[in-house]
Amino acid sequence: MTRFGSFAALCKDIPMPWCNLFVRQLSKHSPQTLLPPSSNFTLAPVGVNPSCAINRISQPGSFGGTSLGNIAQIIACAACFFFVVFLIIKVSRRRAAVGRVEFRIFLMIYLLSLPLNLLTTGSVLKQGSLPLVILTAVHAGVVAALFWALLANGIVSTQVVEDGTLSSLIPFYALIIAFFAATTYISLDVALTITHSFGPSNPPEDLESIPLFVLTNIWPGAATLIFFAIMLYIILGILREIRPIWFYILAFTIFVLSQLDYYLLSKTICVGTKAKIDGLFVATLLETAAVGVLYLGWTSITEDAWDENDYYRNSIGL
Repeated sequence: MTRFGSFAALCKDIPMPWCNLFVRQLSKHSPQTLLPPSSNFTLAPVGVNPSCAINRISQPGSFGGTSLGNIAQIIACAACFFFVVFLIIKVSRRRAAVGRVEFRIFLMIYLLSLPLNLLTTGSVLKQGSLPLVILTAVHAGVVAALFWALLANGIVSTQVVEDGTLSSLIPFYALIIAFFAATTYISLDVALTITHSFGPSNPPEDLESIPLFVLTNIWPGAATLIFFAIMLYIILGILREIRPIWFYILAFTIFVLSQLDYYLLSKTICVGTKAKIDGLFVATLLETAAVGVLYLGWTSITEDAWDENDYYRNSIGL
């Protein structure tokens, strides 16, 4: 368990990318709390004094041999990247589907998150380095924006405003930019203490940042729950269909399983495999599977193309 706003327990047992921000913060303000010492991050894995973690690629492994980095996570992110590209192509071909533009943007943001996930959790870059901090901050911003895009897709499905129009797209894009900019700025301030508004943590070992905790841990879960509640209402209350609901229930179930694996099994898998792999790759695969099932759910409640006869009749004014 962890205190609200504190990443200390999480960074000890989970190779969470946001821990990269606190490594940089501690190396500047409280280096004595870090293992290994802040002067030597060559071997340092993802996490802050982790109980079990995977050393950087091409460096000596924790249990002998040369570390391949988080090889399973690297492969999973790469495979999921190509799968999401395939989904984007499929969505682009459904020209008449409700929310096509908004759903495609959601998939594109998720696509962007995968290489960032690989770089921030794959034990590829040196801990405490500025490039890793910047990539982690951008990753955090992308994740926050991603879950607004998910929630916005649910709102668009209600047809409160017509999808694909300026009244839909302007707030959609504006809030994507707002979530991305705010979260990225907060993340950079946590790591670099540019303004001291969001850091350093006091005491340092608590790794505390309530805004970052909310945007990267609470907001994704809340947005997901609201999205699925909206879709249940639309499918059961408005469309009065049963079959599509099972896709959304399955997607929600897979997403929950991915989070359970991420938060509960990473350490167990790491210890069991002698720090060769952890639970991150399973979470990545499950999250991407949930996105794939969301696509199936979306296609089940939208049209593939305009009816040609209706289009002809409308074009001649009948």
